[in-house]
Amino acid sequence: MSKDHGKSIKDDDTYEALRDKGMSKEKAARIANAQASDDMDPSKKGGKAPPYEEWTREELYDRAQEIGIDGRSDMSKDELIEALRNH
Repeated sequence: MSKDHGKSIKDDDTYEALRDKGMSKEKAARIANAQASDDMDPSKKGGKAPPYEEWTREELYDRAQEIGIDGRSDMSKDELIEALRNH
């Protein structure tokens, strides 16, 4: 049986397993608590935004501008996608 980590940790077994894998206390707590919550599903991958391939070049350019990618003015849509993914 795992140690009781108090009210702040909702899933002690998951928390301990993550700590044993070398995760920080904070990260292990966030993941353990998310998995214990019925409102969250941390195992689902990806967000709600469509993949970059579905964005227009203008939308990609605007995103590249937001995060400060240099040389974006001269980039094609494919180059913008690659730059955004590698940033």
